[in-house]
Amino acid sequence: MLLPLYVMAESSLKPMRDVGRSFVWWPSHLTLRPYVDMWHTVPLATYFVNSLVVSVCAAAASVVVALFAAYAVSRYRFAGRRTFLGAMLFTQMLPGIFFLLPLYVIYVNIYRQFGVQLFATRIGLVVTYLTFSLPFAVWLLAGYLDSIPRELDEAAMVDGAGPLGVLFRVIVPVAAPGLAAVSVYTFMTAWGEVLFASVLTDERTRTLAVGLRAYASQSDVFWNQVMAASLLVSLPVVVGFLALQRFLVQGLTAGAIQ
Repeated sequence: MLLPLYVMAESSLKPMRDVGRSFVWWPSHLTLRPYVDMWHTVPLATYFVNSLVVSVCAAAASVVVALFAAYAVSRYRFAGRRTFLGAMLFTQMLPGIFFLLPLYVIYVNIYRQFGVQLFATRIGLVVTYLTFSLPFAVWLLAGYLDSIPRELDEAAMVDGAGPLGVLFRVIVPVAAPGLAAVSVYTFMTAWGEVLFASVLTDERTRTLAVGLRAYASQSDVFWNQVMAASLLVSLPVVVGFLALQRFLVQGLTAGAIQ
């Protein structure tokens, strides 16, 4: 598992002329030039901002929508509840590529009918990532909220709190690990997604995962800059995971107990 990461780091410190030679465990010439050149070879800063905005917005929107949906599923019994949960679970059984062409057609028709452009925009990517992160987020949060005693709800209602008061004053503080798990999952999904981002973006809205391909030209591939940029792409996810690892594990395990 660590070997590819080491090769990535080692190659990012080599001059371009040494990357294609025979592999050595420790390069004879170390340089930080690839970490400087990678910002100029392609508009990496723009890609970084696009990825950050899309991933953060997708994670925030997923948490908000999934919280309300999971609260309704966990605390209320309504017609179609089991069908709703089953339908969400069923969507996770289908490959993501099944939804690519329908989403593209929907976005094009929305633009033609209403003049609202979702194709090649950040908001379009956020909506796209919600389509396949929300089912898992709702399912996870619903299971986590089921593990919270209903006596807490009843005690808050006795004190005069309404449904929203119970949700925000009682449920949300207790469900913080579950919300953190959903946030990390959605952020990681949006940050590293390639298929939808390669079709639904243009040069202006391209994300990091797709922008790495720009280091390959018709005549050459800047492998040392690709490796340096790949390390940069990995950092936010690794740092976020390490910072929220305790909440992520707690949220996933608690949400698995029905």
